Amino acid sequence: MIRATTLDDIQVIQQIAKVSWNDTYKNIIPNDIQTLFLEKAYSPMMIVKRIEKTIFLIAEYEGNPIGFANFTYTDEDGDAELTAIYVLPEYKQSGYGKKLLLAGLNQMPAGRQLFVYVESLNDNARQFYENFGFECLEEFDEYFEGHPLSTAKYVYLLKTPAL
Repeated sequence: MIRATTLDDIQVIQQIAKVSWNDTYKNIIPNDIQTLFLEKAYSPMMIVKRIEKTIFLIAEYEGNPIGFANFTYTDEDGDAELTAIYVLPEYKQSGYGKKLLLAGLNQMPAGRQLFVYVESLNDNARQFYENFGFECLEEFDEYFEGHPLSTAKYVYLLKTPAL
């Protein structure tokens, strides 16, 4: 089941983010940089703001939260960014990432673009987005919390939902 996030989900979001980040970025981003980012991006205050101002969805399996996705509009015309999509490691490859992505897309206007930024060495995420139909626009180097990374920018054209 995919549902909207509520304020009661703050702790479970923090836990899913931590476990997912540690699993996904263990050989890409040092632990201290991960911790620094997670403390800021997933503080209770930031999660409350996300719940109030963005599309923030939870995936559940047998009533237990196992993943989440967060979409935010980047302009008044309806272009958006997928800022987070994480599924607990034991539920990866089970279709929940795709379900979260589709649920978010169904809440956005057709004819606009959805952007996502992926760490270039995150092969699993890149494959996930490319399989879904995202196109890589560019790759660039940047500093993430002071740590050098290479990032890939992807775009997906929002289509009219099938009837």
